[in-house]
Order: sequence, then C-alpha cells, then structure tokens
Amino acid sequence: MGYRDLREWLAIVDEFGEIKRINGAHWRLEMGGLADVIYREHPGTPPAILFDEIVEYPKGYRALFGQISSPRRLALTLDMPLEYDSMMDFIRAYREKIRVLDPIPPRVVGKTVAEENLQEGEAVDLYRFPAPIHHELDGGRYFGTGHVVITRDPDEGWVNLGAYRLQLHDKNTLGFYSSPGKHGTIHRQKYFDRGQPCPVAVAIGCDPILWLVGSMEIPLGMSEYDYAGALKGRPMEVVEGKLTGLPIPAQAEIIVEGEVLPHETRDEGPFGEWPGYYASTARPEPIIRVKRVMYRSNPIMTCSQPARPRHEHSFHRAVIRSALIWDELEKVGVPDVRGVWCHEAGGSRLLTIVAIKQRYQGHAKQAATIAAQCHAGAYLGRYVMVVDEDIDPSNTYDVLWAMTTRVDPERDIDILRDTWGSKIDPLVRKPAESYHNSRALINACRPYEWLHDFPPVTETSPELRDKLIAKFGKGILE
Repeated sequence: MGYRDLREWLAIVDEFGEIKRINGAHWRLEMGGLADVIYREHPGTPPAILFDEIVEYPKGYRALFGQISSPRRLALTLDMPLEYDSMMDFIRAYREKIRVLDPIPPRVVGKTVAEENLQEGEAVDLYRFPAPIHHELDGGRYFGTGHVVITRDPDEGWVNLGAYRLQLHDKNTLGFYSSPGKHGTIHRQKYFDRGQPCPVAVAIGCDPILWLVGSMEIPLGMSEYDYAGALKGRPMEVVEGKLTGLPIPAQAEIIVEGEVLPHETRDEGPFGEWPGYYASTARPEPIIRVKRVMYRSNPIMTCSQPARPRHEHSFHRAVIRSALIWDELEKVGVPDVRGVWCHEAGGSRLLTIVAIKQRYQGHAKQAATIAAQCHAGAYLGRYVMVVDEDIDPSNTYDVLWAMTTRVDPERDIDILRDTWGSKIDPLVRKPAESYHNSRALINACRPYEWLHDFPPVTETSPELRDKLIAKFGKGILE
C-alpha cells in the first residue's frame, strides 16, 4: 500500500476508517483542545484528526493532528504488514526490519509540489497558515510541532532532520528550541562558534516517515534521509533549497528557508511538553529569520499535540524507541532479551521495561544499565525495570505485579546520578545551572541465586488452558 506524499497517505488512512474530520474549529485552543480530548477519551483506536474551515482561514487550509497514533497508521508509514497479534509482535517485527537496513541516500529531483505558491523577503507572512495555540498556558502559537527542521554539519557535511519546536513570533520570525546535545543544537552551535549564521530549512506536511525518524534517535552518524529511505526501500526525494542549499523534502506541503544568527534571541515558551507539564518557563532561545516560503495550494499543516500522557504522539514513539533499545541491547551482547516496552505513561522515555530470560548473575543489572545509557535511552530517562520472560513488558498490570512481588527495595534498586537531563524535566528546579537527572535501575526479576527455588506462580498452565479452550471453544473468552 505504497504512497507518494501526505495526501496519498491520507487517502489510504481514509480507507482504514481512521480519519475524523472537524470543521469550524478555531486555531486558538480549540484544535489543540479537541485533539487532546479525542485522543484521551476515544473508546477505540484514536483517529487522525483533519481540521478544515478553520476560523479566520480559507476553506482548504487544513491542519492534521495524530498522524501515526494507531498501529495501522504506524505500520503503513513504516511499510510493514498492517496486523499483529500483540504489541511485542509489532515491536519484534520492526526490530527485525531495522536489523538489516542498508542506508539509501536521498535522490535530488528538479522541483517540489510546494512551488505552487511563493513568498520571499518582505512578502513572507507565516500568519497565512493556521498555526495553533495548543495548550491553555502556552506562550503563543506554534508553527512547528509535527514537522522537521533541516540543518547541515558545517565540518562533516552530514544532514540532520529534527522535530524541534518552532514558536511563531511574528510574520517572518520563528523561535527555535532544541535541547542540549541534540544534533540540530550541535550543528547550530558550530556555526555560532565561527561567528556565522546557521542555514535552516523547515518542512511541514511531508511524508510522515520523515517526521517519525526526525523525532527519534536513529543510529549515530546516519542522516534521517538515509534511514527513512532504508525503511521505505527507496530514496526519499528532495530538492535543493534555493536560499540555503539544504536538501528539502520534495513532497512537503509547506517549505520554509531562513537562517539563525549568533546571539540573536527572543523569549520562547512556555509550552506544554510530552512529560505532561509546563516544565520550562519562557526564556531566551535562538530565532529563525525566515527569508523564503513555498507552499501547496490548500496546504495541510501537520501538528503534534504533546500533553499529559497518553498523548497523540506517545504511541509511535513508544513502539519505535522500544525496538531501538532492544536492538542496541543485543548489539552490545546482552543475551536473551525477550521484549522491551518504553511505556506511554512516561512519554516513551521516563519508564522503560526490559524482559529477559536470566542466564547468569548480574544479567538483569547489565540489561538495566545499558538500556538506561544506550543512544535511544540516554536522554531524559527516569526508571528502567528488568523483568523475567514470563512478564509481557507492555502489560502494565503484570509489570506492577512483578515489581511488587519480586523487588526487594534495599537490594534491587540502584541509582545512576548526573545523567543526561533536559530543561523540560518537571523535577528540575527553575532557574537551573545544569539539567542533570538520575536514573533508578529496578531489578524486578526473581533472584537468580535461588531462581529455581522461587515460589511457583499460581496460574493455569498453558497446557491446561489449551485443553480447556479446545473443549469449550474460544467463545468463552468473549
């Protein structure tokens, strides 16, 4: 079920019956509020939400929330089969896919679909697009939340795509917040250290795979374009930005080019972030001076609504980060990993559960330490719990059962200090000089030293279960 651009992707998702269309919402709080309420209270699989006839905007200027917040939409985006028996089966399938990926560099094409409309210089007006105020305490409208920001390393030449938030300050100025240590931050600082402006491009309404990889920790040294191409099995199409020279998604709905000048800042925020708090106050952050904008007629502005979990991008991040951590554990030699789940309640970062079949003393602590500090798990974690293979890490009830019955707090909890934190951590007292945090490593496995003497679990055996189902039929489970 291949697709070429966001509009073809939407047509397929429409066939799934997973699009909710809403007309007449206002960009001020109503779009964001509805997205939050629908995702949190929808009785089934949350739909993608397509807003049209937005107040103060022409019909056809649309905003899309919740792009890949369902298993089928995520599988479609990843070019994978659409149905799985369990969450661990989905994660296992994605992990198998990324184990054999060969990077596919992007292919430069002659034109972009966004060439239908052009603004340059004084004609640039970012208010033409229905950028929302997402949350009631936000410091302003946010132009970029479901997008990618494109930068290039001035020393090594490699290109990064990151989902760094962009506040709409005025008609040609965007706030540009990215956390310390992120690749876009490093690129930007390299230009600043030279006393040079940093060229930046922004793509909104591109193939959802680009926003997906732009918001995740992909392998170090690989461009998100190459990684997305490998997932799709074909090169991503890009055009060369006329102002910046950066490769920009050719199928994007809206394309912005500009530059970030050293020492030029404006107050950015506050913004309700993925941990579920307004954890960071308004503070000076770099800005993008926008010089050029291209967009399709009747453009679709893609938005992402972070909020108190579960929120509309916690699901796909949980799936992808779980697979990445699982893959990294195995690459460094941790044996018999049976599953990983980066729980949505922690925004896919603050709580990671790893299931293993214990093979030796220290196996559980090894798995916990590496999961807490590997590339995909190092940024703003809080808890890593390791459970036995009889626990499905995505089953919260079973995980809590293991924690309450197999953890001796004095013996089985260790603390890592001075680990990689963030300004958006609600436990960081503001203002702060540093943003270190700590990690709790919880061994919720049965003690290895007397593993075979641990009390047996009180439950029906798989053999008896199968006999009962065979005799009485699967209907008894309905």
